[in-house]
Amino acid sequence: MNSVPTPRFVSRLTRDTLALILAGGRGSRLKQLTLWRAKPAVPFGGKFRIIDFPLSNCMNSGIRRVGVLTQYKAHSLLQHIQRGWGFLRGEFGEFVELLPAQQRIESSWYAGTADAVYQNLDIIRNHRPEYVLILAGDHIYKMDYGPMIAAHVENGADMSVGCLEVDLDMARAFGVMTTDEDGRIREFNEKPSSPAPMPGSDDTALASMGIYVFNTRFLFEQLIKDADDRNSSHDFGHDIIPAIIDRYRVFAYPFRDVQSGRQAYWRDVGTVDAFWAANLELIGVTPELNLYDQDWPIWTYQEQMPPAKFVFDNEERRGMAVDSMVSGGCVISGATVRHSLLFSNVKINSYSVLQHAVVLPDVEISRHCRIQNAVIDKGCRIPEGTVIGEDAEQDAERFHVTPGGVVLVTPEMMGQELHHVR
Repeated sequence: MNSVPTPRFVSRLTRDTLALILAGGRGSRLKQLTLWRAKPAVPFGGKFRIIDFPLSNCMNSGIRRVGVLTQYKAHSLLQHIQRGWGFLRGEFGEFVELLPAQQRIESSWYAGTADAVYQNLDIIRNHRPEYVLILAGDHIYKMDYGPMIAAHVENGADMSVGCLEVDLDMARAFGVMTTDEDGRIREFNEKPSSPAPMPGSDDTALASMGIYVFNTRFLFEQLIKDADDRNSSHDFGHDIIPAIIDRYRVFAYPFRDVQSGRQAYWRDVGTVDAFWAANLELIGVTPELNLYDQDWPIWTYQEQMPPAKFVFDNEERRGMAVDSMVSGGCVISGATVRHSLLFSNVKINSYSVLQHAVVLPDVEISRHCRIQNAVIDKGCRIPEGTVIGEDAEQDAERFHVTPGGVVLVTPEMMGQELHHVR
């Protein structure tokens, strides 16, 4: 097998590939952050949303035919994609197509990951791809999918599964696989209670990233067979993969950094603690995820806003941010911000102090507030003198406090109804 496929070979394969991003999940472990939005629509990294990462990976990989499958509270997600991802030219066969659950085949909504794809078989057929790349829409990472598709073809695989090495404790939340020396998957267990470690390791397992490459015809055959099985949960990890590994060629594709050969950056920001930590990691001098990489840009939609502004320079009040990331439209007025990440259009008023805080867009923090170890949701108005993150018991009476001690604050918790349903 050629370990370094030629760029021309890869570009031909990516042109023949249709990517489907599964973006219909609520992400209930993010608690109230997904009360009014699907997990892929959750803001991340100062100006992005989670969905921007797999979409940008597709664009940068040369995959310009993409379908986004949506379901749970998808309005903000649909709006974001329409505004930020409408630059592709349909006459050149390029598109980001929205595929909301619409009961095209069954009289039910998407019942599982495999069922979501099955219910769009007619649309996939119309695009006539040679390969189908299936992606999760709720992870943060940068990955060139071209080499994975090339490895799939060179292996003569029917299906390939992107994988990474995780600690055994974490592996319980993943599909865990065992492979032979050639990388062929011989065993696969979805979210096992006792994950099997990798050969030669006592504390590491090989886990599925939820990234799959299929030969299109093979995908159709397996989805139709699965749809006819009344005992199936219609999920790739639970049903499709275990049913095919003995009879067909299913290979693992390790996700590694091209230069170092080590495990590449990948984050599941599925809990409030993980979301808070992954955002604050970006503040580091040389974070693992480089958002300033001009060779692999992350594309998004963002309103046109003025630069961030810092006002007042007196001893008693000085507008300043240290060891932080501050997005456009922010005004730090006589307040102090340390080791925090501010999204767009955040206003912080005099004598307030923020530390280790992730503040989503359109938040206003009044005077004399002290906030630390917190995630402040979009649109919050924090009253004067509010203290958050210093007393866990008091915080728990008003807000959500995570096992890691991070305080999640949403407008509803502040008695501010941004979403009127009556």
